[in-house]
Amino acid sequence: MAANTASIVKKFESRTSVIGIIGLGYVGLPLACAALKVGFHVVGFDIDAGKVQSLRSGRSYIDSIDDGIITKYVSSGFLRATENFERLRDVDAIIICVPTPLTKQREPDLSFIESTAVEIAKNLQEGQLVVLESTTWPGTTVEVVKPILEKSGLICGVDFFLAFSPEREDPGNIEFSTSKIPKIVGGDGETALLVANAMYSSFVSETVPVSSTQAAEAVKLTENIFRAVNIALVNELKIVFDAMNIDVWEVIEAAKTKPFGFMPFYPGPGLGGHCIPIDPFYLTWKAREYELSTRFIELAGEINVSMPNYVIDKLSKALDERERRGLNAASILVLGVSYKKNISDIRESPSLKIIETLEKRGSKVDYYDPHVPEITITREHPSLAGKRSIDWNPSSLSNYDAALIVIDHDAYDYGAIVENSSIIIDTRNSCARNGKISDKIIKA
Repeated sequence: MAANTASIVKKFESRTSVIGIIGLGYVGLPLACAALKVGFHVVGFDIDAGKVQSLRSGRSYIDSIDDGIITKYVSSGFLRATENFERLRDVDAIIICVPTPLTKQREPDLSFIESTAVEIAKNLQEGQLVVLESTTWPGTTVEVVKPILEKSGLICGVDFFLAFSPEREDPGNIEFSTSKIPKIVGGDGETALLVANAMYSSFVSETVPVSSTQAAEAVKLTENIFRAVNIALVNELKIVFDAMNIDVWEVIEAAKTKPFGFMPFYPGPGLGGHCIPIDPFYLTWKAREYELSTRFIELAGEINVSMPNYVIDKLSKALDERERRGLNAASILVLGVSYKKNISDIRESPSLKIIETLEKRGSKVDYYDPHVPEITITREHPSLAGKRSIDWNPSSLSNYDAALIVIDHDAYDYGAIVENSSIIIDTRNSCARNGKISDKIIKA
């Protein structure tokens, strides 16, 4: 293997290698496009037959990737999508981009990683590079993935290479695409690091090598824990300042004029997405192995998880005071069900928790989201599957007791919302940011 390392590296540098990507979602498909753009052939693997068929037909299911891009690479033969994991034998690198959710007990669920590793082991070939990108606790690559792969009879570091490189996708961010974001790379040994770094260097602007897979895994958790803790802080400040009749958004805008020592974070109705609501608990779980508690992280989690209920309480109080009615039988329009603005991704969206809770309390709830025409099935909120967005009609806003802005899409006509709604619960300060001021608006 040592004698072949130079030739393996050269194949990546010359972009003559074939890259296999397992998991063609919001991480895997943009990664595939970054590799395709510089001339690599890519084989994409997914257990979702719908995604595979969409790609084969030249259709994209991700907002930031046009159908034309998929059609171009599929028709040229550079991109092949398949459910057949035996095709792993035909690639030089295997990149794992599968989900790492939490169980109902908020413990790591590595079932997708483990089942994927089993499939790889069945088809693993000498000289292949295997890289895990899924966010997880430090040690997963060598403690979980490596033993499964070695059941193939091949030895890590001797017969194949193993590395970890955390995904850093930010859906909807047009400034930082996959190829423009620095790539953290950690290998199981110096040679694995060399090979993995050679691959990523060929299609991203910058790589950041670290000493081990564990360090690379810790980098990703640190990034997301940093955000989770700071968002929890401003969420708590929002609650405190609201009790004091102080506008937290005004405070943050003034505070960020300080040219040093302050970084603005903004409150909201709760965390969403595939990273920040989940990743901190991976470290919390792993820390118990060392008889350590992560009190700061867990407190931040408690605050962020509680925010949907805070928003509902603000809505309930507003209905009591202004409409002389409670939530039961109230008609509510939720604006936005994706987890962030201007995208269609609904994973862990606080809107889903808010809608489900309101319906359990007797409210009639509709939603409008130009990016999400229908709510697909989710692990946490299966009862909402199939619920469809209403058509936009400003005059119909007057039929609702309240409009609840959860996600601040740019496509919204905030003037029409303020003009036609009886009450607006604004969790993003979006009306004020769009120059709309009214006593109908309650910030939450």
